[in-house]
Order: sequence, then C-alpha cells, then structure tokens
Amino acid sequence: MKHRSWHRRPVPEVPALAASVSQPWADWYAARGVTDPAALEYTLERMPDPATLTGIEAAVDRLAHAVRRRERIVVVADYDCDGATACAVALRGLAALGAATPGFVVPDRARHGYGLTPGLVLEAASQQPSLLLTVDNGIAAHDGVAAAVDRGWSVVVTDHHLPGPALPPATAIVNPNQPGDRSGLGCLAGVGVVFLLLVALRRRLFAGQPGRAPRLANLLPLVAVGTVGDVVPFDAGNRLLVDQGLRRLRAGQAPVGLTALAAVVGRRLVTLSTADVGFGIAPRLNAAGRIDDMGIGIRCLLTDDAVEARRLAERLATINGERRRIQADMQAAADADLLLRDIDDGVEAICVHREDWHPGVVGVVAGRLKDAFERPVIAFAPGAAGELRGSARSVPGVHVRDALARVDAWHPGLITRFGGHAMAAGLTLPTQVLPLFERAFDEAVAQLRDPGVARGRLYTDGELAPGAHELSLARQLALAPWGQGFPEPLHEGVFGVRGQRLVGEHHLRLDLAAADGRTWPAIAFGQADLGPRLVAGAEIRIAYRLGIDDFRSEETLQLRVEAVADC
Repeated sequence: MKHRSWHRRPVPEVPALAASVSQPWADWYAARGVTDPAALEYTLERMPDPATLTGIEAAVDRLAHAVRRRERIVVVADYDCDGATACAVALRGLAALGAATPGFVVPDRARHGYGLTPGLVLEAASQQPSLLLTVDNGIAAHDGVAAAVDRGWSVVVTDHHLPGPALPPATAIVNPNQPGDRSGLGCLAGVGVVFLLLVALRRRLFAGQPGRAPRLANLLPLVAVGTVGDVVPFDAGNRLLVDQGLRRLRAGQAPVGLTALAAVVGRRLVTLSTADVGFGIAPRLNAAGRIDDMGIGIRCLLTDDAVEARRLAERLATINGERRRIQADMQAAADADLLLRDIDDGVEAICVHREDWHPGVVGVVAGRLKDAFERPVIAFAPGAAGELRGSARSVPGVHVRDALARVDAWHPGLITRFGGHAMAAGLTLPTQVLPLFERAFDEAVAQLRDPGVARGRLYTDGELAPGAHELSLARQLALAPWGQGFPEPLHEGVFGVRGQRLVGEHHLRLDLAAADGRTWPAIAFGQADLGPRLVAGAEIRIAYRLGIDDFRSEETLQLRVEAVADC
C-alpha cells in the first residue's frame, strides 16, 4: 500500500532519558516508549527471572530427576527458525548440564503437520525416551501429549503460543501466555522460554556449588537469532537477550553453524545486526522447514565441525534460493488474483488460495501481502484429505488468533484446527467452506480491529540534524537491538537528486544532496520503479535510515531509502 500520509512519532518528555543518553538517542528511545533508562541496561544481571514463570518448578523437578537418573530425553522441535534455535539451545544446554545424550525429532510439514502429533510420537519411539521436552510448540498438542503419556512417557511443554480453552495433559507446562502466568514475559519467543528453563534447571542441579555450574551464556547467540527470526515484540527482556547474544556472535563466541550462515549470506560477523539476522540468517533456517527438512538447519546449529557447518550452511542457502523461486511464482499469482478484486476500505481482511501453492511458503506470501495492503492476510494451500492449510499474518491493531477464535465461536467445527499469537497463526479447514470462512473472518477482523490504528500512514522520527549524518552514528545504530515494536530510527528530509543508476534488476543507487550542500550515497532496495521520478535535478522528500555500505570491506555512510513522498 502506498503511504498516503507521513506522521512524526510523538516524543514525550522523559527527563531521566535526557540526563542519561545523548541526543538524538533520548528522542528515539522516548518515542519508542522507554521511560526508565534501566530498560536500556542490557546486562546479564538484568536478565528475566525464570522463577516468575508459572509451571517452572514442576518442569525443573522432572528435568532434574531425568538428568540425575540419566534418562533419555528427546526434544520435540518446530520447523521454523525459532523452533530450530530452541532445539539447539535445549540439546546443547541439557548436555552441558549433564543429561545423557539427548535426541530430537522435528515434524515434517507435509507428513506430520505442526507440532507434537501422534505420528511424531510414533517416530520418537525409536529413540526410546522416557521424557519429551517440546520447544516452541506443544500448548495445543492434546492428542500428541496424550499419545506420549499412553506410552508411559513424561512430557514437559515449553511454548509461547496462545493456548486454547484447555491445556494438554502434560507433566509440566512452561508458557508465559498460559492462564494464570503473571511473569510479564509473554513477549518471549520459544527459544527464550526454553533458555530460561535451562537457567532454572542449572540453579537446581548446582545449588550450593555455583563454581561448578556450566555457563549457559554461550547459548545466547542462538537465543538472539531465534528471537529475531520469530519477529516477537522487542520489549526490554527480548532486547537484552538479543543484545547479549549478538555481542557474543560478533566476538566469535557462537556455534560454528551461525558463523557459517553469516559467511554464506555475505555478512561480516563483527558488525552483524538484527537486520542481518532477520533478512539473512533467519530466512535460510526457515527455508529448510518450509520446503525441505528442518533437520538440516538443526544439525547446522549443533555441529562443532567448521567444515560440516559450512557444508550445511551452503545447503541451507541453496534451499532458500529454491524457496525464493517458489515464492516469486506464488506471489505473482496472488498479485494477479488481487488485481481482479476491489480491495477498498470496506475490505478488512484478505484470503488468497491456489490449488498449486506450496504449503510451506504460504506464510511468506501472506506476510508480503499484509505489508502491501496493511490488512490481515491468510494464504491457503492444499493440505491432506480435502483440507486447506492456511498461514495468517496480521498488522498492528488486529489480534489474528483472537479473530480466528471468534470465527470458531460463531461457526463451531468450521475450522478444523488453529493456533498462534497476535501477529501470526496457522489453521486448517475443509476446502468447501473457504467462502463462508472468508466472509466470517472479514467480519471478525472488522469487529476486533483497533480503530485507533489507521492504514496508509508512515511514522517517522522527523528530520535528522545535518551534522548527525555521520558514519560513527550509523555504526552505533547498526549494533543496537532494534526489532518488532522497537523499530530502527526512520528519518525524513528533502534532498536533491544528483544522479542515479540501476543496481541489478530491482534496486536504485542514488547520489542525494542535503540542504547543507553535502552529497550522500543512497540505496533504494526493490524500488527500481521509482527511477523515472528520481532523475538528476529532481527535489524529493524521502524517508530513510542511516546505513553502512561496506563494499570491499571499506565502510562509508549510506542512506537507505524506505519511501519517497508524493510530489
């Protein structure tokens, strides 16, 4: 969607911030809701306390018993970046804490569906576990947990997705979003939840002998990647976890698989940013679960052999290339379909479907469409036995799982299964009910949408003082933990175009002159269609971020053009 109006984010007065950080940082933080400078102290001493999580004691009791008795623990992973990193954290952490060699299973999207299912329990049986530990899944796995319990196994669920009206019959459940939890940690990704469980387990196993306790901080790079990859809100706790993880990653204190992934995407380890993780590393891990085998990604994160890590990272990059090709075809089909539909202000939600779409890629297509139309989008692909599998992506102001729950309440049985959280969800339903579902979903979104969140608006941090356009500031910005709900500063300003050239097929490289006479290089990614407007001599108002061009390892300041205002 083209932004019809630009607005400056309000900057409340926060004297404590102004006294503790310099401008323009004080304004940036105040505009993002920071009122206490302590929320910017990303130290291990301020890490969230696992003891506040409901169910943590019961989970630690069972895991500590299993570790001491050398019981076989099998980790049940999910097939996305959060699930893969959570699995690696669990396996590396349990081994460090003295568990007998733990194993893992991860569902195949096509054969098993999502999470712990009876079919996946059957596959786990070959490893002869006595305890299953779910990571980033399990809160809705009633049948899977019951199947494991019937075999005499214990099940400890760690998850962050929203539960349904009833909880599965697990031995223990650690989920900051379950009923009764007052930890205030509901923004954690799945990898963050299992990391805090391991911290609590270490306290129990090494009580009274802290000098012998293994360090778990070396797991934080994995926690950071999973947190960024799952696009969870960047509250103070998540910013701390990401900051601590990326600091270690940049220092080379990370599993060799992450180092290899950074290398194959052309990112310099010492300057790795949250954007590098979100647009470089995370998509390659996600691709394995979308169209291949997430076991590849998990093994890449588990290996300590640099040669093997590089081989697996390159394979993940190849899989991601295939994912992009599939996605491009699906995106073109969706765009063609939507051209024939009148997506006006009366349309609250969008559903798209093609018979030949890949079920592992519909989530990416839905995400691109929700960005373009600023509405919740569900993309459907064929599933098993006449069902459709849908992946939903939402926008600020619409809790998409609540919308699905409302449809389910209006039409019991219409949706076969669903689950997720505010910004993303998954569901299945019979193919023949799609028209009815589409109408009901649109109505549910219309009722739930926050009227205070307007469409077609671009929020900026106003104009940046000319003297602030410095490489040193861009370096500082690149290292800060920006993310969902805590966006990297976006500024606007009027510049004169001094020149332009096409880079590849889709990008524009520009030379822009500021009001003070200085000329800055700029890049407009994916905006080659703006070429006719950005001719030499034109004067334009742009929204941009301070970036770094490190071509041939020589860093220069570069403006990243995010939008161009209508003239």
